[in-house]
Amino acid sequence: MTWSEMQPLLSQACWDTLYMVGWSTLIAVVGGLPLGVLLVLTDRGGLLQNLVANRVLGQVVNIARSMPFIILMVALMNFTRTITGTTIGREAAIVPLAIGAIPFFARLVETAVREVDGGLVEAVQAMGGNTWTIVRKVLVPESLPSLIASTTTTIVALIGYSAMAGTVGAGGLGDIAIRYGYQRFETELMWITVAILAVVISLIQFAGDYAARSLHRRGGRSGPAPRLRLLKAKADPATADVGKVA
Repeated sequence: MTWSEMQPLLSQACWDTLYMVGWSTLIAVVGGLPLGVLLVLTDRGGLLQNLVANRVLGQVVNIARSMPFIILMVALMNFTRTITGTTIGREAAIVPLAIGAIPFFARLVETAVREVDGGLVEAVQAMGGNTWTIVRKVLVPESLPSLIASTTTTIVALIGYSAMAGTVGAGGLGDIAIRYGYQRFETELMWITVAILAVVISLIQFAGDYAARSLHRRGGRSGPAPRLRLLKAKADPATADVGKVA
């Protein structure tokens, strides 16, 4: 197969992979972020302590994470057909990709949120902040560098899952590698596909690490004390006026 024949195949496959991974990542973040925060809030000593709910959520997440992706795709075929009207193609692949990524990302979010300094939470509580204020003003902003790193890890995992989805007709680079590289013995095309995946993953990892480091340095310069003073000033206008006079 010549390069002129490979190019359109690879271009479409790259777009299909990015399309599947992009939408799956968005759904995973939207579903996994609140789930991960809820796992922290309902745990022992959490702001919404409910051990029964925490154990149930934890078990559901663990079961979903333990299922191999190829089995998950097969198990969700009827559900996928109900949602998309088909079980093949990139739209159909998004369903199992997203469902498989939500619990994966939720556990990463849980770990990131647990790293937040408890002193900040206690300080905001002392200033009268409710649970929603603590989540919005403390837990998520303070864990943002770790959340960016978690999102990067999820994207990289989804790229690997999307390659597996290609084995069942989902399209993308995995489909090209199987149909042409393996079944038609186009070894050169298969290795080009592998190289493209390696480059894409390296670029995504670099961008994610850079963003996480940048946010971490910015947070390190401000420090927890200025952030607490800012929160206190917002909660107590009289204190803010005194600060301005000083």
